[in-house]
Amino acid sequence: MTGPILELRQIAKAYGSVVAVDGVSVSLATGEFLSFLGPSGSGKTTTLAMIAGLVQPSGGEILLAGKPINPLPPYRRNIGVVFQNYALFPHMTVAKNIAFPLEMRRIGAAEIAARVDRVLSLVGLANYGPRFPHQLSGGQQQRVALARAMVFEPPLLLMDEPLGALDKKLREQMQLEIKHLHQRLGMSIIYVTHDQEEALTMSDRIAVFNNGRIEQIGTPTDLYDRPATRFVASFIGETNLFQGTVVEIEGGYCRIEAGGLLLRARHDGRAGLRQPVSLAVRPERVRLMSANAANTHADNCLAGKVVELIYLGRFRKYVVRARATELTVVQQIVGGEGAVFEAGHAVDLVWDAKDAVALPDPI
Repeated sequence: MTGPILELRQIAKAYGSVVAVDGVSVSLATGEFLSFLGPSGSGKTTTLAMIAGLVQPSGGEILLAGKPINPLPPYRRNIGVVFQNYALFPHMTVAKNIAFPLEMRRIGAAEIAARVDRVLSLVGLANYGPRFPHQLSGGQQQRVALARAMVFEPPLLLMDEPLGALDKKLREQMQLEIKHLHQRLGMSIIYVTHDQEEALTMSDRIAVFNNGRIEQIGTPTDLYDRPATRFVASFIGETNLFQGTVVEIEGGYCRIEAGGLLLRARHDGRAGLRQPVSLAVRPERVRLMSANAANTHADNCLAGKVVELIYLGRFRKYVVRARATELTVVQQIVGGEGAVFEAGHAVDLVWDAKDAVALPDPI
């Protein structure tokens, strides 16, 4: 098909006076990996549940392969779902767990056996068919849950915080395995997570949820380098925010007065003169330099004092007290160029205007 595999048109869900999802519209291309990212209570899981048919929308329309599916019960939507708690049948073997959705569809025994073997190999569990769930590790159980959701070859796979119960190292390993499976099989996936790094690692696009709405949707690069709102800038990764007012606009850039300082940033046309804005700049875009007058030619130069130096293995994190803001975090790669500054050192924070963005503040 040439159109999107899934379309949400102004989907909404209210529980009495509480609005959980407020007019969400998004489409999923065939073969795309789209993550729903946001804090707890932002509406991402409720939206996924409406797609799966586990929650009935209060309004809006859901289309799968161009056909409305709002009235259909979950078992008639032909959508694969993977949950955080695996939801495996403890009394069934791995093979039986995976075969279950095929048996419900009255597939022949020989075809079932062939599909089960094939999907077990795909998830790296060949020869694990005779085992029971309690004989598997958490990561292996999650692979079985993934295999069961894939075995009937659904047009869409939904994953709700599927790696939340795993430890950090196994979680990162499974992220890459799921990403590689997606690339190899071309599955259409919607993946719910509150983990920013997970979404950035795995996704083709990310929809950032906040208060029941999508604040921004785009590629990981778009969201990280070109956030559209203060919430997106602060929720995805670390960022430094300076509140101020636009005092000059020229050639795609603007100058911002913030706490007696003049700072320069990219300007996308949304903020007018005298409008309140937040200047956002990522920690790794800020250069930490010895305090001296030679730095004042930079687009942005902010004097400060190192409050704390935190060693994190791959990089150092500096917390700096500056005049325009309470604390500014700067990262420095261990082994890279540049001096190491200890607590108490006077420093200059320097960054280019192209690495900062002006975000209109809500009025």
